Amino acid sequence: MEQTYFRKGFGLKGAIEGVLSADYHSRVVDAIRASGYTLEVGDLTFRLAGEFGFCYGVDRAVEYAYETRTKFPDKRTFLVGEIIHNPHVNQKLAAMGVQFLHRPEGRDGEFDFSSVSANDVVILPAFGVPVRDFERLRAIGCVLVDTTCGSVLNVWKRVESYARDGFTALIHGKNYHEETKATSSQVNKYPGGKYLVVRDMSEARVVCEYIEGRGTREEFLEQFNGKMTPGFDPDRDLQRVGVANQTTMLSGESLAIAGEVGKSMGRRWGAAAATEHFRTFDTICSATQERQDAVLKLIAEPLDLMVVIGGYNSSNTTHLAAICNEKVTTYHIEDAACIDVADGSIRYRPVGTHATEERRERWLPDGPLKIGITAGASTPNNKIGETIERMAALRG
Repeated sequence: MEQTYFRKGFGLKGAIEGVLSADYHSRVVDAIRASGYTLEVGDLTFRLAGEFGFCYGVDRAVEYAYETRTKFPDKRTFLVGEIIHNPHVNQKLAAMGVQFLHRPEGRDGEFDFSSVSANDVVILPAFGVPVRDFERLRAIGCVLVDTTCGSVLNVWKRVESYARDGFTALIHGKNYHEETKATSSQVNKYPGGKYLVVRDMSEARVVCEYIEGRGTREEFLEQFNGKMTPGFDPDRDLQRVGVANQTTMLSGESLAIAGEVGKSMGRRWGAAAATEHFRTFDTICSATQERQDAVLKLIAEPLDLMVVIGGYNSSNTTHLAAICNEKVTTYHIEDAACIDVADGSIRYRPVGTHATEERRERWLPDGPLKIGITAGASTPNNKIGETIERMAALRG
């Protein structure tokens, strides 16, 4: 029988290396890396974070998508959502003939697979897809190319083990994010599997208070509406809790949330019985952690401003911007095109908001400047290099 599910690549790396290099490589980034992550151009000194840009999981997903077009040149190829949260990469795939499958309006509807037939190829993104979507595609009988990141699969194993053992999976994440949707769906494989998504420490504290007997059931159900398993009963389902997280969240916050929930479980059930009621496992991916650590190290030295490059819908990029913004003036831009060399302005998204882009003129002060640069795990090197080139061009 013909194989219709692929997770390991097609061994075509040699055939796509030239195209990948042309689409994403940067000589500027190579040069700055080779000179100790520092580059001086006139009175500007650029300091690049020690870890930045494409991680292994993103690299693999993008390569696998390019290999798929080489392997199946005559088949229609679809992609569920976006391969990663970077507009440049998704535009490249669209230019190669990949068609994007979207959810209907509103983030909670199922993907529209009505145009997919058994003769087509469908690429699953690095975030993974919910169990129900995966089963629907299997039923169609199309070829599936699964680029789900290994770090995401590790989280799935963790929440599955919680569900299997009768623990509610408490997931630190954004309930609307594709990865968190996919992760929370994994508990549905097990009868009675339960999940609850908390966005941040303030939501986690509401959960902690309920565990300790404070707060009303009605208020709890209202606050977490749409962020928990249908039929969730906080009195029953918060007796045994296992903590996990979306892999791209702020690691310090994830660990702190686990610590707070653990303390509440200890106060509710007694320290001796806590292990029967509480489990935790740090599921932040190593690449997210490394990029956050590198940026903390970079902003520990004096900088005049920080530029963070990556998709506005990229979770790990927005967290990098939030870390930087606590210490130094920070501009989160989607790519180099946000910097206008002609009029000296910048388009950026203010940190910590879901606001639309803002535009600022004369954002680059006169005189010698030290500028920190980093990029999210889904940002290709050429977008970093182009950003540095544009800032240098602003100085003529």
